[in-house]
Amino acid sequence: MIQRPPEFGAFQFVVLATLRAAQLTRGCRPRVDGIHKHTVTAQVEVAEGKVRQMIAKPVVVAEPVGIIGAPVEDVPVLV
Repeated sequence: MIQRPPEFGAFQFVVLATLRAAQLTRGCRPRVDGIHKHTVTAQVEVAEGKVRQMIAKPVVVAEPVGIIGAPVEDVPVLV
């Protein structure tokens, strides 16, 4: 069983792992060894601190629109 780090809330852990799993599905290279499904690999990467969340700085445009109507300031970016 994968243990989430204590500094992450359950929701934050799930959201970050979901975003990372989407990246892995699109072809990004995993940052941990092992043969797992993308969802498990993403959870392991987040639990081991191999990926972290950064909030993107907004780009000035005429009408800023984020993902599904979210403000641009709230769109998470994985590094």
